Amino acid sequence: MKIFKQAEAMQAWALEQRAQGKRIGFVPTMGFLHEGHVALMRRVRAEVDELVVSIFVNPKQFNVASDLENYPRDEEGDLAHCRNEGVDVVYLPTAEQMYPEPYHTYVEVRGGLAEGLCGATRPGHFLGVTTVVAKLFNLVQPTVAVFGQKDFQQLAIVRRMVQDLNMPIEIIGLPTVREPDGLAMSSRNARLTPENRKRALVIHETLQWTKAQVEKGERDAKTLCAKARERLAAVEHDDIHYVDIREETTLSLLETLGQGHARMFVAQVFGQVRLIDNLRIYTDPRLSNQSRKP
Repeated sequence: MKIFKQAEAMQAWALEQRAQGKRIGFVPTMGFLHEGHVALMRRVRAEVDELVVSIFVNPKQFNVASDLENYPRDEEGDLAHCRNEGVDVVYLPTAEQMYPEPYHTYVEVRGGLAEGLCGATRPGHFLGVTTVVAKLFNLVQPTVAVFGQKDFQQLAIVRRMVQDLNMPIEIIGLPTVREPDGLAMSSRNARLTPENRKRALVIHETLQWTKAQVEKGERDAKTLCAKARERLAAVEHDDIHYVDIREETTLSLLETLGQGHARMFVAQVFGQVRLIDNLRIYTDPRLSNQSRKP
């Protein structure tokens, strides 16, 4: 397994592989790898000739300094995961490598996809995401890149960026990988106290409960969100950033389910640890042939 820390070395290797007609698969991560990341690697491994994983805690996508400082890191463990999964290259840049001073250029996806949810509650977050992903795509030269659906808004925004900028990259969205009790796997889970870890289960339980209400016939999004918020607020927590039901493709807010596939999004804070999750709660029968698409 090769490890590159310099942008020039990473890009030179990638361009050489592409010149040889090889397919490069790419899994961009911020490290502290878990089974969710492993699932991304396994999803693309069989489809490509070379598999690249990047490990970079991107400072540009953090709008709270303490969140960046406290983000968990484990380089040795991350490299072990990559070796075990047959990764060919790990790219380990530094912030100075990614953003040499003076740094001026940013990539931004504007409009509805980035305006609500985390776009509203984490100002500047997606500007940092799209900028670093665009840079990584230029350096790694992937044929296909894989992202998890836990960060569903991020996945939608990256897809839009790739489409708008004519990047010849296939973007795959992989369903959220969960712990046995339903908690969505996240590197941030390591920062939860045992008590808050138990309380955080309310997110997945509420998503499932809401889906059950829809299956019983409820279609009013405002009613569903209000009842879901009550359930989330019933356990001790620091804040609820949002509880929204949106159409999957445009991420536009829905008033009534039945206007496309509907997905509920939740962001809640436990002990200063911000967790996000989402779940498709309604499948539009008119779009049944797309029901498996993220």
